[in-house]
Order: sequence, then structure tokens, then C-alpha cells
Amino acid sequence: MNASYLQGGQLPPGISVFSCNTSTSGHSTFLLTGFPGLEASHHWVSIPINLVCVVSILGNSIILFLIRTDPALHEPMYIFLSMLAASDLGLCASTFPTMVQLFWLGVRELPLDLCATQIFFIHTFTYVESGVLLAMAFDRFVAIRDPLHYASMLTHSAMAKVGATIMVRAVLLNLPGPLLLRRLLFPQISVLSHCYCLHCDLVGLACSDTQVNSLVGLVSILLSLGFDSSLIMLSYVLILRTVLSIASPGERLKALNTCISHLCIVLIFYLPKLGLSVLHRVEKDSYPALAVLMANLHFLVPPFMNPIVYCIKSKQIRQGLLKRLQQKRVDVS
Repeated sequence: MNASYLQGGQLPPGISVFSCNTSTSGHSTFLLTGFPGLEASHHWVSIPINLVCVVSILGNSIILFLIRTDPALHEPMYIFLSMLAASDLGLCASTFPTMVQLFWLGVRELPLDLCATQIFFIHTFTYVESGVLLAMAFDRFVAIRDPLHYASMLTHSAMAKVGATIMVRAVLLNLPGPLLLRRLLFPQISVLSHCYCLHCDLVGLACSDTQVNSLVGLVSILLSLGFDSSLIMLSYVLILRTVLSIASPGERLKALNTCISHLCIVLIFYLPKLGLSVLHRVEKDSYPALAVLMANLHFLVPPFMNPIVYCIKSKQIRQGLLKRLQQKRVDVS
């Protein structure tokens, strides 16, 4: 194995170093891709990415702590928000280690088993976040459409069942993909398109028939992101119809204002995915560094922005944070 393949970083992403004539099953090595053309400056380029990761971890941890310790926040909307923060932390934990490995330690290679494990966790937490966003959309719909029965419908036991269903669905949809990768043949060395492993990336590098893997990947996406986004759109159509039926303009504005935070994080979650998909199909080869940056933002922006959006828009979250800071200041003094 030529060491320059592992350290030079000069190979374009998404290619196989060795041909399929030397393909193996289970013993392949995959090389992570940083920013093409900026390999010598990876330490500097990675500083803002690492700062985003650190802020994301701190922000979502604070959200979880506030909701857990403040009885005033034990309401359905904030319990769903705690689920969202937990999935954001899981997404950070799934992607951050390989970024550190690549940008700070200069280690590019990953074995197939480790790559498949990362694929499972990345996609699982992505699907969990999508499911939580759908649950939050339902929460807003019930709060606006039927406020009198809101508390009786969204009890703690009902939300626990919703959370368990979201997690079980994500695991079941993602389990076949990484397991089926074991049946594929890969070149001894392949270059990934990103600084982490994705299912579609590995399937595209395989030397054997990938129809089953592609079908499994497509079905999992349709039953998660596709299903959730369609129902979220439907819920907002129904919310808009309900709001327009309200006679008072002030009440209309108040009802819509309760949806702004959720609508913002829905856009933050889905728009980077759409942008990355368009970039991969249009200009990926012309601007490889931009494609890598978009791929990183695709997973880093939602965990980073979600706590900020809710801290800005939610008076209860801000008050809870200020109360904790004041208590700490009193304890220190």
C-alpha cells in the first residue's frame, strides 16, 4: 500500500485507488476527504468547524439541562425540544470524531466495519431528528386547532410512546443498510466524498451489484425524510387554514408566532439537504471544496442553530437560562 495514498490527500473524492480486480469483502480501507486543495491548511480551516461543534454540544446540553431541571418547561413543546436536542447531540457525536481524526491528527483511513457503524449512527440520528420535527409539527397543529384538548391528548405517556416510536423506526430503517454493506465487494482502497461515511457514498464505490443496497437506501429515505417532510407540509397547510378562520387579526398573529421557531428549524434541517443534493448533481466536480463544505454544514448547521433559534424565540427558555445564571452568580458571591 502506497503511503502517499493515505497522507497526500491529492486524490479526488469518490474514486477507487485499486481496481475492482483486487476487490475484497470486509477488509477494505476508506479514505476520508478534507477540503481538496487546502490539505496544508486543514488545521486553520477546521477551527470554525470545530467551534461550531463545540457550541452545538454546549447549546444542546444547556437546553436539555434547563428542560430537565425547570418544572415550568415540562410541557409538550419543550419535551419535544429536549428530544430534538438529544438527537442533535447524537448527530454531533457521530460526525465529530472523524472530523477531529482527519483535520487535527491527519489520519484519513477507516476500515469498513467502523465506516458502517458511523453510517448507522449518522443516519439513525438524522431520521430521529426528522421524526421529532414531525411530532413538533403535530404539537403545533393540536395547540392551534384544538387547544381545549391539547393537554389531554399530549400527555407525558403519549409523548414517551411517540419518542419510542421515532427511535424504533429510525433503528429499523437504518439497520439493514450497514449490514448489507458486508455483502458488497470494494477495492482495497477507496476515497470517500466527505470527512465521514454515508451509505450512498459507499454504495457508489462498490464493485459488485448494488441494486438491493440502493433499493434499501431509497426505501429508508422515503419512509423517513420523505414521509416526514410531506406530513410537515400538510400540517402547516392545515394550520394555515385554521389560522385564517380566526376572526381576530391579533389572534391570528399570536397563533402563527407560536409556529415560527419550529418552522425555522424545519427549514434549517431540510434546506441544507436540498442544497447539497443540487450541488452534487450540478457543480460537485467543478467545486469539490464547496461540496465538502456544504456536506459538513449539512450536518453541523441544524445542531448549531436549533438552540440559538429557541433561545431567541422562546421567552420561557430565556427566562430559565437567566434564572440559572443568576442563581450561579449568587452561589459564587
